[in-house]
Amino acid sequence: MYNSAIKVLNKITEFGYQAYIIGGYPRDLYLKRSSVDVDICTDATPMEIMNIFPEVVTSSSEYGSVVIIFEKIRFEITTFRSEGKYINNRKPSSIKYVDSLEEDLKRRDFTINTLCIDKDGKEIDLLNAKSDLDNHIIRMIGSPKIRLKEDALRILRAVRLATVLNFELEPVLKAYIKKYASLVKKLSRERQKEELDIIFASANKEYGIKLLCDLRLADSLDISNLKKIKITPSMIVTWAQLKVLDKYHFSTNEKETITKILELEGKNLLDKCVLYKYGLYVCTLASELYDVSKKELNECYLKLQIHSKNDIALSPMEICDILDKEPGSFLKDLINDLEEKLIVDKLVNTKEALTEYITNNYK
Repeated sequence: MYNSAIKVLNKITEFGYQAYIIGGYPRDLYLKRSSVDVDICTDATPMEIMNIFPEVVTSSSEYGSVVIIFEKIRFEITTFRSEGKYINNRKPSSIKYVDSLEEDLKRRDFTINTLCIDKDGKEIDLLNAKSDLDNHIIRMIGSPKIRLKEDALRILRAVRLATVLNFELEPVLKAYIKKYASLVKKLSRERQKEELDIIFASANKEYGIKLLCDLRLADSLDISNLKKIKITPSMIVTWAQLKVLDKYHFSTNEKETITKILELEGKNLLDKCVLYKYGLYVCTLASELYDVSKKELNECYLKLQIHSKNDIALSPMEICDILDKEPGSFLKDLINDLEEKLIVDKLVNTKEALTEYITNNYK
């Protein structure tokens, strides 16, 4: 990824433009962390970038951004810019392309995201990013009082970065996040959830949850019971405890999983019928919440004779042959009967045993 990014920089600079790797990638490289995205900033306009790279995937020219695929890697390339007055505590009313890297860096959010790498692999640190990275500090560029009111998403981004990196929030930034906590209400539920998903998925989520509570963000995010939840490894189990299916947008799969986890409260997860009905995945998630051994759960699940109706040793057509009948509505009840008895080991799942049972009870 690094070598491909350097090639992109060289390709841009060959046309006479400036270009630098910016943001999370240089930050994570400095911290010796893995990174999946590479952002590039340049004084070339989106149109000029599109002339250089035929690999353009999308273009958001209103924000000076172009996405390309180069050597099978996705790069977002953004033109140096300054920003006009923000509207609705979220987005700038206008942008203006500029020629200065430093001016572009100053409109960004946190110092730790301003470390750059040039085409020769040299680090460029104009806003003391390294100092804050070394000291594990999340510091806002400019006045937190102004910058947080400009864009409310910066509040959650600060908490998310502090959580993932296990950094401290600079005291003035922390104070203004607490003061302006209510601004996060103006963010869409989708944006709120995107940030919360990352916090809840982090191995350091306990710290992130503490920050959300201490900074008065939980109430503004409609997750007021956040203080009371059990810290568990899985993101979806955290969401399940918050009981906000009616407030946040979840995928169909997420909704089904959360609903099942909540249904399992008070049930014996090691019960064969429970394990069969809900499956190993959901029961394993629920075990985080209801203090059941995952090892024991897995062992019990493996001992089940069947894990779905498809595992029954006789097919519907074989059953029809045994009874010398055409397929009909009787099959549903018969297969349900076999399923129930196999789950609790009242039958052995072999063709011989099932044939004998069907012959004795259904002929």
